[in-house]
Amino acid sequence: MKKKIYSLLLLLCLTIMFSSCSIQTTEEYYSSTPESDTGSYATISIDCKTILDNYEELDVSLKSEKYVPSDGIILKKTKYAIDENDTAFSLLQKAVKDKRIHMEYQGAQQNSLGSVYVQGINHIYEFSCGDLSGWFFSVNGDFGNTSAANYKLKNGDKVEWRYTCDLGADLGASNVY
Repeated sequence: MKKKIYSLLLLLCLTIMFSSCSIQTTEEYYSSTPESDTGSYATISIDCKTILDNYEELDVSLKSEKYVPSDGIILKKTKYAIDENDTAFSLLQKAVKDKRIHMEYQGAQQNSLGSVYVQGINHIYEFSCGDLSGWFFSVNGDFGNTSAANYKLKNGDKVEWRYTCDLGADLGASNVY
């Protein structure tokens, strides 16, 4: 009798667990970018053009068109619907998911700055191209002094994620630090 009760409880637990799960194929996951009905949009682009001028500094394992395209453009300017809660970081998350671009980040609770930190995009990380290299973002050409996760977007904003090899000086962002 105990075996039957345990079996029924196990079956019930499994049924509850799987009924609350959303199982998707890889194609469904990558094609499911949530759309906003606010009518607001922002554009995003990702480039690593500065690496082209500093190719000799680039980690040998990344010297490939797969990681560093010949024109330095990882994602050309692409338009996405946004809502009032979207940030420069959430837009990046939408874009890399939609276009299947590798991205790794550190959450606010995982670092001493208390902010989201983008460690790598398209397998290109901080220090991949020298001691002063890493990812910067700008909105409408302005390199802000806040985390991308805190930068709320407005309709028409232009977000650029760019790789620097010189702590932003090669991007015109020398005033950030």
